[in-house]
Amino acid sequence: MKVLIVGGGGREHAIAWKVAQSKKVTKMYCAPGNAGIAELAECVPIGVMETEKLAEFAAKEKIDLTIIGPDDSLGAGVVDAFEAKGLRVFGPRKNAAIIEGSKAFSKDLMKKYHIPTAAYEVFTDAAAAIEYLKTSPYPTVLKADGLALGKGVLICNTYDEAVAGVKAIMEDKQFGSAGDKLVIEEFMTGPEVSVLAFCDGNIIKTMTSAQDHKRAKDGDRGLNTGGMGTFSPTPFYTEEVDAFCKKYIYQPTIDAMKAEGRPFVGVLFVGLMLTPNGPRVLEYNARFGDPETQVVLPRMENDIVDVFEACIDGTLDAIDLKFADNAAVCVVLASDGYPEHYEKGFPIEGLDTFKEKDGYYVFHAGTKLDNGKVVTNGGRVLGVVAVGDDLKGARANAYAATEWISFANKYKRNDIGKAIDSVQ
Repeated sequence: MKVLIVGGGGREHAIAWKVAQSKKVTKMYCAPGNAGIAELAECVPIGVMETEKLAEFAAKEKIDLTIIGPDDSLGAGVVDAFEAKGLRVFGPRKNAAIIEGSKAFSKDLMKKYHIPTAAYEVFTDAAAAIEYLKTSPYPTVLKADGLALGKGVLICNTYDEAVAGVKAIMEDKQFGSAGDKLVIEEFMTGPEVSVLAFCDGNIIKTMTSAQDHKRAKDGDRGLNTGGMGTFSPTPFYTEEVDAFCKKYIYQPTIDAMKAEGRPFVGVLFVGLMLTPNGPRVLEYNARFGDPETQVVLPRMENDIVDVFEACIDGTLDAIDLKFADNAAVCVVLASDGYPEHYEKGFPIEGLDTFKEKDGYYVFHAGTKLDNGKVVTNGGRVLGVVAVGDDLKGARANAYAATEWISFANKYKRNDIGKAIDSVQ
């Protein structure tokens, strides 16, 4: 079968790597792809937001299955456009992708269906938000309502800090139209855990757990990023936590979306905070996480194409998801200065080393080919992934592998997964 993957980051490279292992797949395309994906698929120069062009390409090339990676594509209704042409596509329709596209929608959904989350208020007027902040407990959390590349969240410790945050989001439009509406949320404490799950509109099956590191600098300092590294599984996600979440969060969310006339088909990413009072939903994403995908898929033992098709066909109950009894760690190699100002276009050395090593992977995030040479082309450049018998072993392997790669302005956090030392 012919497969098209939409996207061009580390997540899509990991998906392409996994899809390439399926015996069903004879040809793979990626739009627009990157230098790493180009080794697995034919990259086509169509942007992720060029919805009609993507659907036209898939129809012309008789693509059997399309997998949508990015949140903005889903929010723009790319799945609807494909379905209108009778094409098979994996991902939620626009009316279901709103679970990520609007934080106000998802918060209201959880409130209506009694799914545990933080207390919150929604504002469309900056002055009203600032007035509310006079009586808000601190720290408090400000969230731009719409999509903001994973960066539209501010944690404010004081009233003055929060007022500045409201103005930055709602008046200065730091995150564009995503800040037209604002969610002010109770600050929660505890380990933050990511759980990705396959959904067919009726049932939900979770993948193995993961834990992300959002801040740019060691010790969880610095600005929020799209993610500086991950590990899987997380020891904080116990059997007791899993049982609670399955009963009170995962299936209730799928049931709620169905009841609202928005059946969710695709990958639901549930961001959890394991508070002293039990698990709470931090946020939902309507697609594979990045860089969580890079540590979850190398541990997955199923043919992923079988799972995609089961979700589309509503037969997910027939799939037995299996994950290896091991661990994986991803360390992101970024351009120094990310997530603000950074240079790109630097040659990358050492990529071929990974082809000779079992259990070591390098997923391209911000790269491109320049006269046959792979060069940096983004803030997050590469995700270096290694597996091991346990998390400590995987972490040691991943950090060792980061030394195989060199490029100017290379930057990484040095404490990915360090929190597990106090648990194991």
